Amino acid sequence: MLAQFKNSRFYYVLAADLAIFVATFVGAYLLRFDFSLKPEYRSQIVELLPFLLPGKVAIFFLLGMYRGMWRYTSLNDLWRLSQASLLSLLFYFTAAFCVHGHQGIPRSVFFLDAILTFFLCGGLRMGIRMVYSVIHSDRLVPAILSRANTRRHSAKSVLIIGAGGAGEKMLREIYDNPHLDYHVVGFLDDDRSKWNRSLHGIKVLGGVEKLPKIIKNGNIDEVLIATPCATGGQMRRIIETCRDCGARYRTLPEIGAIIDGKVSIKALRDVKYEDLLRRPSVIMDETEVSQYLTGKQVLVTGAGGSIGSELCRQIIRFNPAGIILVDGGEANLFNIQMELHHELNFSRYRCILGRVQNRSLMDDVFNQYRPQILFHAAAYKHVPLIEKNPWEAVYNNVLGSQVVMQLSLKYGVDRFVLVSTDKAVRPTNVMGASKRLAELIAQSLQGRGTSFISVRFGNVIGSSGSVLPLFRRQLEQGGPITVTHPDVTRYFMTTLEAAQLILQAGGLGEGGEIFILEMGTPVNIAKMAEELVRLSGKSPGKDIQIVFTGLRAGEKLYEELITQDEGVVSTKFEKIMVLRSSSWNSKGNQAGFSQWLDGGLEDLYRMAAAHDAHGIKTKLKELLPEYVMEQNSKCVLGMKCSKCNEMATDATASWRLHQPTADDSISLPDHFCPVKPMPKDN
Repeated sequence: MLAQFKNSRFYYVLAADLAIFVATFVGAYLLRFDFSLKPEYRSQIVELLPFLLPGKVAIFFLLGMYRGMWRYTSLNDLWRLSQASLLSLLFYFTAAFCVHGHQGIPRSVFFLDAILTFFLCGGLRMGIRMVYSVIHSDRLVPAILSRANTRRHSAKSVLIIGAGGAGEKMLREIYDNPHLDYHVVGFLDDDRSKWNRSLHGIKVLGGVEKLPKIIKNGNIDEVLIATPCATGGQMRRIIETCRDCGARYRTLPEIGAIIDGKVSIKALRDVKYEDLLRRPSVIMDETEVSQYLTGKQVLVTGAGGSIGSELCRQIIRFNPAGIILVDGGEANLFNIQMELHHELNFSRYRCILGRVQNRSLMDDVFNQYRPQILFHAAAYKHVPLIEKNPWEAVYNNVLGSQVVMQLSLKYGVDRFVLVSTDKAVRPTNVMGASKRLAELIAQSLQGRGTSFISVRFGNVIGSSGSVLPLFRRQLEQGGPITVTHPDVTRYFMTTLEAAQLILQAGGLGEGGEIFILEMGTPVNIAKMAEELVRLSGKSPGKDIQIVFTGLRAGEKLYEELITQDEGVVSTKFEKIMVLRSSSWNSKGNQAGFSQWLDGGLEDLYRMAAAHDAHGIKTKLKELLPEYVMEQNSKCVLGMKCSKCNEMATDATASWRLHQPTADDSISLPDHFCPVKPMPKDN
């Protein structure tokens, strides 16, 4: 508050207000007596002003009338000015009574003074704002004329879709920001009650269906979409209309960010592809999730990844007894640790740096912390890399999953939730095949105490494996954008949707199920690339080239969510489906299936230990008949065939030295466990 006295402008405005206070008091008398004052009333003015002025200044000061930045005077300032004028009126009554007892003082003078004070002081502040608007604008017309949307030759002609609160905010900031070179031609809104009406002098021209005609008849440089609350169908219709017209378009951020004052027109973001895919979100039943998470010890593998870290953020909302974070990446684990501790104020966590296939380490972790709920998100997921390094998919995605599943049985974990992928359906790559094997392992262990649940979904927008970050980097470098095939499509979902589906499945599942999200319409990747080019203000094929490189090793044209022998069962959540399979891969029963699978996995692990890429893929084909093996894919070691008998024999011998006992599970040779067991956290 004292800082105001150091501001020289404060004294200028205070002096102006004092002059106004004197003028309004004298003016009130003049208006009351038709500009003909008798000597006694002149004496009253002289006698009362020394008492009234200090009190009125004090009221204005206490109500913060001198704290604001007058160049940004708003309706809120005028509201406080009306309060100050009213309190001044009451103060004048009281002061006049103390001095004169209201004898001979016309009461109407006080009301007239309050009215004049409001209008003159308000006019002063609005005048200051107008002067600043003119001084800091390079327009050659007064600010008041800019309200009529006077156009400069260099200004971009824009059309705003949405004549609601967000559109009004956008228009005001275009006016208020002198650096924005926009000329607003009009609004479009599907609400017929707004048609042919004006918003700050700008006409609502009609509905979105009039966009092609307006663009054809006028020179529209850009369309600004101010409908942050639009449904997926509405947004898709708007975007498709803009695209068909060849108009460049942008969308306003979420309305909450605008209300919070965090976003201005300068922060307009390009349309993200999730805008086109907006669908009713999966509403998580927090009561049901809370029932199985609150007060429980939770372990999350892959806790530093895109899905794992979001799981951690969501889990702590339900007040678990503790959360154990396991990740093989030091940087990722450190980042989620810092976020939990410093940003989310959660301290009941332990960070385990290590790989899930390190059985010795994981056994110590389970023994120390006794998790009750486990979310297994640790996995290698980059298809081309895994295709060239298939043994890592076996180590991490298959063996690592088996280790934590068997330890879950050993230490009595209540629920085990496996994070799977749509690439596990009729896989054409090692990554998808490895995740399908993890699903089969979970099914083979079901019914022994722990409920094993799998969750299958598509690509996560913005994750490290998503194409969007790659496309953006290529755009920043001027192109070209590389797409593997013009017809390739993928399912997409947000990280939050994925995490909520996983958590909900943990509460819905009884064991043995595979849950999937109703993913809507698959997205054509080539069209996504074209969309991002247009949003950057460039033309696909002209400014930025889109190059088709051919399908990569193991890549499919389209993904599926259901295998042939899986039946879809509805759940109480409209957008969540559950799949059940009871064929046991034609092995008759669970016992026969488990015995067959264990034998096949033992062979697979031997081949992984020998880095036998061809052998790994051949065995995957044997275990998963639906797997389509890439015939011409070479591993990074340049070997398509099995390694020499000596290396394979050595690996087999090493493996047999570490065979599990009847009471134990898989034990790994040293080269499977490069990370030594960490000491227990005391």
